[in-house]
Amino acid sequence: MRRIASAAAAETLPRFRSQGAVVNKLSGGFDPVTEADREAERAIRALIGAEFPDHGILGEEHGSENLASRHVWVIDPIDGTRAFISGLPVWGTLVGLTVDGDAVAGLMSQPFTGELFYANTDGAFYEGPGGPRKLAARKTTKLEDATLFTTTPALFKGDARGRFDLFETKVQLSRYGTDCYAFAMVAAGTVDIVADPGLKPYDIVALIPIIEKAGGVITTFDGHPAENGGDIIAAATPELHEAAMEALRG
Repeated sequence: MRRIASAAAAETLPRFRSQGAVVNKLSGGFDPVTEADREAERAIRALIGAEFPDHGILGEEHGSENLASRHVWVIDPIDGTRAFISGLPVWGTLVGLTVDGDAVAGLMSQPFTGELFYANTDGAFYEGPGGPRKLAARKTTKLEDATLFTTTPALFKGDARGRFDLFETKVQLSRYGTDCYAFAMVAAGTVDIVADPGLKPYDIVALIPIIEKAGGVITTFDGHPAENGGDIIAAATPELHEAAMEALRG
């Protein structure tokens, strides 16, 4: 995982805050991609391919290969490209490993701040400023004591927006933005809930084991596994997760 993070950082950091070209992938909207996205994913795929040539890979920028394998690596070279192009250090490189469809290991690397969040069979861990430590989610069980993050309420469409607005009034503190970084903060014990609709597998697979191994819970809004993406909610405890799902259901 450290080698993957280092290979990605070699491509992303020199291009961060460099005013590089941005390409819009979405007709009728804005879905940016940069050279850093594409080159970081190339570097990650090359490293995985050299070590595990029989494994599958699903990447945001360069498609899929060998998805019939029991082992599939899921890559988002820069989660939070909008933050990246805005010069904000809350983006991250996400790489997760699934075995038979279940997320079993993953990393979130933020190279500008020098932070690595990762999970394996031994637990969830942090390396960076302040020194290495094992990650543990908070013990918050009530909405009125919770800190809630979402990328933006604008992602909630139709009736879902009204339910989110009401949900937001039930928590102690609500903040927006930070993409994958907010999910990592659930595992780190500084954020209690993250609710983000419309995620793709590469947005979330890497974060699932980090949160679960830290004691948190992460599913879709209706309680299904998060590996296939969708409307995703992560919470620090099972009790808080259930309360959050109930609030989002209205």
